Amino acid sequence: MGTISLRRQALWAFAFCVFMSTQGASPLAAQGAESSIYNVPMAEYPKVDGQRRAIFRLRAPEALSVQADICGKKYPMKKGSDGMWTVTTDPLVVGFHYYFFIVDGVQVTDPASDCFYGCGRMASGIEIPETPEESAYYTFNRGIAHGQVRECQYYSEVEGRARRCFVYTPAEYETSPERKYPVLYLQHGMGEDERGWHEQGHMANILDGQIASGKCEPMIVVMDYGNCGYIHGAKRGETRDEFGASFGDIMLKDIIPFVEKTFRVETDRDHRAMAGLSWGGHQTFQITLTHLDRFAHIGAFSGAILMAPGQDIKGVYGGVFADAEKFNSQVHTLFIGQGTEEGMGSDRMSRSLKEAGINHVYYASPGTHHEWLTWRRCLNEFLPLLFKE
Repeated sequence: MGTISLRRQALWAFAFCVFMSTQGASPLAAQGAESSIYNVPMAEYPKVDGQRRAIFRLRAPEALSVQADICGKKYPMKKGSDGMWTVTTDPLVVGFHYYFFIVDGVQVTDPASDCFYGCGRMASGIEIPETPEESAYYTFNRGIAHGQVRECQYYSEVEGRARRCFVYTPAEYETSPERKYPVLYLQHGMGEDERGWHEQGHMANILDGQIASGKCEPMIVVMDYGNCGYIHGAKRGETRDEFGASFGDIMLKDIIPFVEKTFRVETDRDHRAMAGLSWGGHQTFQITLTHLDRFAHIGAFSGAILMAPGQDIKGVYGGVFADAEKFNSQVHTLFIGQGTEEGMGSDRMSRSLKEAGINHVYYASPGTHHEWLTWRRCLNEFLPLLFKE
């Protein structure tokens, strides 16, 4: 009984700390601010004010120094007499942001926020909201039918171990048992994992809305781990070309066979697409452009074709872009997108492809950086292009 009592006390103490870390904001600083949508239950802070500034609170009475680290910028926090540390950030761009607290030099997550896998570790998350009209396409709509996102396990013959993927099935999947569906394989970026598109990207809401409105074809979406869930450089001696490269074999030899065995899907190349964000976009190019017999639809969101200085785009991937007529007859969709503020070079890539005569669609997300709002917008633009007869 003594052990149970001590555990109970510890749980109450932890809960109290979480509660207290969200209290004590000055009315002036928080005027007009609203709690973040990712706050844990009963947590009032962090908040976002009308100027798109984040307001953070952390109770740490014994700490000597606390900073809020958001988007790589560190904000020193001020300690009150009650042991509450506070800070209000500069205005932030709209969209999803990872953040941490640095307490006496130790990086920790915010006990008042949900955690997401990003930056190669679990991180707190905050959304700087758009207007309801702007965010409608990735917001849950109670007035339409909704698909399911299933967590699946399968055995990888390539790795010799079990792996996990998330699979979206459209709302009609259960009620149309005779129908087979096209498949989009959708990849995360460096330092993230297979949860990213579902949790940070709100992909199911985007698909549900587009399918319900007839904007895109009903499809299955597969989100798997790209073997790049850490930051390049963390593995000693690993080159850039080696980073995440093992995923190609897993995609072709394990994931596609598992999906085609488990779900009702079309199995020809015309009904198979692959897209990814950031490093996942690079992986998409690596896999699809060397296996055009398997893929007819390709998308890269802030992704890159890594070229040597001065290299002609017609020489990459075994010269796949050298014969524009042949490429254009094989690839039904080639989509390239990025945020206008991130400078990933997708605009220069688009110009090179245009000069080479390669049919493609280029999209620039206005005012966004290398973050999830850019990639939500890219997905929203990409989906209507797929699987058109």
